[in-house]
Amino acid sequence: MTDTEVCVTAIVAMIYFGGNFEHARKLLCSPYYIPNMYRGSRFNRRLHRLDAVFNEIFYFLSSVWKDLNINSVYVIDSFPVPVCDNIRIPRANIYKDEEFRGYNASKRRYFYGLKIHLLVTQDGEPVEFFLTPFAPSDTKALERYVFDLPKGSIVYGDKAYNHYEIEDLLKEIDEIKLRPIRKKNTKRPLEPWQEFLQQLNRKIVETTNSLITKLFPKKNHAVTAKGFELKIFLFIVAHSTQIAI
Repeated sequence: MTDTEVCVTAIVAMIYFGGNFEHARKLLCSPYYIPNMYRGSRFNRRLHRLDAVFNEIFYFLSSVWKDLNINSVYVIDSFPVPVCDNIRIPRANIYKDEEFRGYNASKRRYFYGLKIHLLVTQDGEPVEFFLTPFAPSDTKALERYVFDLPKGSIVYGDKAYNHYEIEDLLKEIDEIKLRPIRKKNTKRPLEPWQEFLQQLNRKIVETTNSLITKLFPKKNHAVTAKGFELKIFLFIVAHSTQIAI
């Protein structure tokens, strides 16, 4: 199999089969599609060696989305990816530390797993993301964003992204305006029209989160932490590819 055939098989598995590579292999294993299809274990080993290729695909698409985003408006948010239900935490083998367990206020429940931190354009195209354990707050995760955006960009976020020091650094060095929804005791209140734009653009990233989550199966099966994280990454690449198609 060529690298392209392996990548196509993985993307098809993410979009149409909830990340089940075996179903995608059976579909594409024909003389008309991919006649030299690898068997399961060999396909997985080859897939793990192509993580750098998927990185290139994602960042190529992200550069396209940034070029098409004329208004230079972006939104950041995070959402949980559970490894297992809370009742099965003692039997979880992929992750074992307490930092992977935390409470999600919007969903009013505890989660055990990872958190996807996502930066999207005004039209919902993902341009940057990374994974963290679930427990650390979004405020700490804000320091890990690269913010490789055009000068003059505006980045909206929810109340968790109130970090005055990072706001000042972005404005001074990169001329990027970070505009999170302000807390009641904020020292930097915003005008009513700015608050309206914040709420309006918040819905965009929430829709993107839902579209990515919709690709997930009921249970993300993986044997290792690296395999689990690779699957999550492939779901995001698949979503970006769907938009391009």
